[in-house]
Amino acid sequence: MNVPERRSRSRTPSVLVVDDEDDIRELLELSLLRMGLVCDTAANVAEAHACLDRGDYRLCLTDMRLPDGDGLELVAHIQAEHPGLPVAVISAYGSIDTAIRALKLGAFDFVTKPVELQALRELVKNALRVDDEGETAEKPPGERDLIGASPAMGQLRGQIEKLARSQAPVFIHGESGTGKEVIARLIHSSGPRAAGPFVPVNCGAISPELMESEFFGHVKGSFTGAASDKEGLFQAAHRGTLFLDEIAELPLAMQVKLLRAIQERAVRPVGAHAEQSVDVRILSASHRDLAAFVADGKFRQDLFFRINVITLEVPPLRERSEDIPALVTHLLARFAQREGGTPRSLSPDAIDALRRHPFPGNVRELENLLERACALCDGEQITAADLHLQTMPPASQPSGVVQRDWATNTQIPLHANNDGDNDEERSRVLAMLDETRWNRSEAARRLGMTLRQLRYRLQKWGME
Repeated sequence: MNVPERRSRSRTPSVLVVDDEDDIRELLELSLLRMGLVCDTAANVAEAHACLDRGDYRLCLTDMRLPDGDGLELVAHIQAEHPGLPVAVISAYGSIDTAIRALKLGAFDFVTKPVELQALRELVKNALRVDDEGETAEKPPGERDLIGASPAMGQLRGQIEKLARSQAPVFIHGESGTGKEVIARLIHSSGPRAAGPFVPVNCGAISPELMESEFFGHVKGSFTGAASDKEGLFQAAHRGTLFLDEIAELPLAMQVKLLRAIQERAVRPVGAHAEQSVDVRILSASHRDLAAFVADGKFRQDLFFRINVITLEVPPLRERSEDIPALVTHLLARFAQREGGTPRSLSPDAIDALRRHPFPGNVRELENLLERACALCDGEQITAADLHLQTMPPASQPSGVVQRDWATNTQIPLHANNDGDNDEERSRVLAMLDETRWNRSEAARRLGMTLRQLRYRLQKWGME
């Protein structure tokens, strides 16, 4: 064992390699030396502990099975005693369950033997980059931040900081309008892939017939209309992050192909004969209960386990109403900057009204309310009357709409008259479209309809 003297961070970055096989340690050490890195080695857990006590490392690579313990035990020890040190697990006994355990314990990445040298170099580069950035990494211009000082937001920020240092797939679960894409962007921009692309895709907005081409690309002439080669979303996100929003909307046939692409880290464009390697971190999100979808056979269990290594729950706005004043200030300042004017303010009664509002559309609904109020109010101060928060009476709700009882957190179905195409329904739909600024997907969600049902009504009324 090579027990090091304590090093300073200002000197050449050093890596600790833990493996009980001499030839593997030598191979990894030579590869790291060629990258200009100092390397110390340990053959078991005890030697690794001695190195960690004496050395100041930038990365640890550990085998899974060691003579005197488990590599996962070392991961847990490093998380507890050296929380800023990225650690990657390298094992010949790789499985989905083992990888999930390692990532949940805080491992930066999990790779299987034999290790490809190019993959090793990419892993090391990513790990050292996140270690260099630490907590001082600046967000790209225009990057949105989380607004609010509630305990829920404090906990969320801490989780984002930890997840940003990892390569683990993260599933972001939360209601529509809570800012799931903002959170995904923060995870990306705070981690080692920040310099790479962030590619968001709404899985529910892609035609099923074009999904394979959109995700994996196609070659010229592979189908009618393929006039040239096209890069897919996976290729576009190479060395960056692919954010799969509303992943529950993927058809089962596409779920199979997505699972293979994630597992193999390779894609084959439509019409191509060979696969292309891709280095992509997967973040996904949905307002749906994926576990329930799995139970109902609407979502593959193996894909669920692959993308749901770590779940990040996003609190709805009604559970952090103390953040509303800060959100209001931020949004009004943004509107003023965009319009080139002075930020408006809210009267105390308007703030009180917003605090009492249940906000089924969350932060997105708050943004729409404030933007509408800014357009309609006459003075510099917005009052409660300018917000137009009155709720419609139950009798005017169309069939299929559900209303939430916020005291019991349960949904209550509401029923309209038997004639679903009556004036009351049309008025309700148009009012909701106006409130969402004709965002049909959001309007359909709030009305309790599918987007297809809403489009059908609009076509019947001559409004599509």
